[in-house]
Amino acid sequence: MNKEYLNVILADDDEGNIILFKNIFKDLKIAVKVQSFQNGKDLMEYLNNAEAFIPEMIMMNYTISQKSSLECLEEIKIDLRLSNMITAIYSDSLPEEDIERILVKGANIYIKKPDNYKDLKRVVSDVITLNWQYQTSGLNKDNFILKIG
Repeated sequence: MNKEYLNVILADDDEGNIILFKNIFKDLKIAVKVQSFQNGKDLMEYLNNAEAFIPEMIMMNYTISQKSSLECLEEIKIDLRLSNMITAIYSDSLPEEDIERILVKGANIYIKKPDNYKDLKRVVSDVITLNWQYQTSGLNKDNFILKIG
């Protein structure tokens, strides 16, 4: 597969986080096209639209408003149009049982968000690079589960 860039949806109700992630994406060696949503309701309305462009990856804050990340994951998991999309959930910190629940609900990646820019940039770079390799090599999504942090 010959791709020029990775399409990513970023879902977070914190504008500061959106700006932070977008700045990190700009600095990566892999080109990333980002579309952002500030709540889970708008995200799912977009994805449930038959005309929606489905990205290769979605990165979502665990504590997103209006529709929880777990509710979004449930909807994503049952929609065949969204089945090839990699889903990463990030949070400052979660108990192990919540992380397990995220992965059981269908997330492929859990990221414990580091508390400094340098470490966050490294983690996001690792996730994007791994996803890029996945997208360009034809790996099996069913085996693509990762916990970082």
